[in-house]
Amino acid sequence: MTLIKSISGIRGTIGGRVNEGLTPLDAVKFASAYGTWLIARNRSIKSKVVIGRDARISGKMISDLVSSSLIGLGIDVINLGLSTTPTVEIAVPLENAQGGIILTASHNPKQWNALKLLNEKGEFISGDDGAEVLAIAEAESFNYAEVDNLGTITNDNSYLKKHIDAILNLPLVDKVAIEAANFSVVVDAVNSTGGIFVPAMLEALGVKQIEKLYCDPTGHFPHNPEPLPEHLTDLSNKIKELGSDIGITVDPDVDRLALVCEDGTMFGEEYTLVAVADYVLSKTPGATVSNLSSTRALRDITEAIGQIYFASAVGEVNVVSKMKAENAVIGGEGNGGIIYPELHYGRDSLVGIALFLSLLAEKKMTVSELRDSYPAYTISKNKIQLTPEIDVDALLKMMADKYASQEVDRTDGVKIYIEKEWVHLRKSNTEPIIRIYSESKSAEAANTLAERIISEIKGII
Repeated sequence: MTLIKSISGIRGTIGGRVNEGLTPLDAVKFASAYGTWLIARNRSIKSKVVIGRDARISGKMISDLVSSSLIGLGIDVINLGLSTTPTVEIAVPLENAQGGIILTASHNPKQWNALKLLNEKGEFISGDDGAEVLAIAEAESFNYAEVDNLGTITNDNSYLKKHIDAILNLPLVDKVAIEAANFSVVVDAVNSTGGIFVPAMLEALGVKQIEKLYCDPTGHFPHNPEPLPEHLTDLSNKIKELGSDIGITVDPDVDRLALVCEDGTMFGEEYTLVAVADYVLSKTPGATVSNLSSTRALRDITEAIGQIYFASAVGEVNVVSKMKAENAVIGGEGNGGIIYPELHYGRDSLVGIALFLSLLAEKKMTVSELRDSYPAYTISKNKIQLTPEIDVDALLKMMADKYASQEVDRTDGVKIYIEKEWVHLRKSNTEPIIRIYSESKSAEAANTLAERIISEIKGII
């Protein structure tokens, strides 16, 4: 059994002993800590929290435990039921709530679940705020409400439509062009809430030919739910079988979007953001942001039109912070996470789908032709095991000094740009390893770069 407590929330496998897995007592304890933190921030008003969950088998149980804990603290709960991470993020400010909790373990297998925590803006809480919640949980300093001051719960199933309507009202979403293009789409929603939300989004955009694959929200994932090529063979085969124009897949909480071309090949998770940014930049030029481990292609297309690209530390909260600081028009992460601030500051597959199909309708290309129109890069992901006594920070500084003549970014570990290639070195926070991401024009070149850097690190050791 596994239980991981971090500043972004708590996640773990269902079952086991207290403090070793995500047990009912752990869910109550952490929800109570978050609620206590929220009350302390909002002493002058009665706090309200929006919650929603993906379709995991454990979701209803965890939702009931979390809701009851918050009500016990005197907090009112707006329960969206089966929902998505971006839908909860949108609902928090619309409900004038003080916070939100998303019950999802994202791309982790079905035995996992998690509590992801939002602030009053519907954005993930900061590292400092997360540390406060962890401290409250550790101290168990909860003060539950007396009977006359208990919170209430309201079930609200209106946010599917509200979320979709908000997307349709965006100026860059071209429903007329999408409808005229008459796309045929296959959707793999891994039997989670994307099976409800993605087809509804497509129908609202005027797409009439929708083939649903694993769209029954039972929580029984038919394959590993992370939208990687090796997990999408059924989607690829179905596209080729039907002669469809595009395949769309999302992770269980619908904040990561991956696309499959009409020939069954992968569009590439890294290129979801690149394509959507291409469309947004063509209409509203401005700055772009992605994290340091994302493809260089976003920088290339941004600089090609005279705009500025910025890199952030890894993690959605860091991307959002950088986007706000630089007033970016589009940003996100290379895992298929689209953040479009005209809607909200959170990764959102539904707005990603609407913007991508608007681009595809405008370009009048096949999906594979569109993919081939962008700079071609491949990322290689590796790691090197270290002994605990090695000073990783000192090691990374040595690597930065070694490549001082190149462009070096030390925002998050060390990222070294070597012409059109890069390598990003980050230490793990939980084990003595260095993660080594490298990118080049081909898989062979990216692997060669990684091997060279690994050899140099071993040489220093």
